Amino acid sequence: QVQLVESGGGLVQAGGSLRLSCVASGRILSINDMGWYRQAPGKERELVATITEGGATNYADSVKGRFTISRDNGENTVYLHMNSLKPEDTADYYCDAYITSFLRTTYHYWGQGTQVTVSS
Repeated sequence: QVQLVESGGGLVQAGGSLRLSCVASGRILSINDMGWYRQAPGKERELVATITEGGATNYADSVKGRFTISRDNGENTVYLHMNSLKPEDTADYYCDAYITSFLRTTYHYWGQGTQVTVSS
């Protein structure tokens, strides 16, 4: 059983910072792409940032220059460092990962989400 568990969400004032973490656990052989998505109330889930196993990154235009995605392959963890937060960043944040298990099958997994609220 593979799981992704996020942490680090919370309430922060505009201009502040938060760091989200997402740890993958279970019978993991390797982790390919990892990423962060967010879903605001009444809106569709949208891409925030992705990172390949080799460290190549991709960001939504709305977060470029403010958010940084990183990963620790030894700890099966992906991070999202969020700076200069704006009220429009308020959303539930979800991590995802493409994980190959010891059965050598690759599936797409999602975490349960962590809430980020930015007050003005």
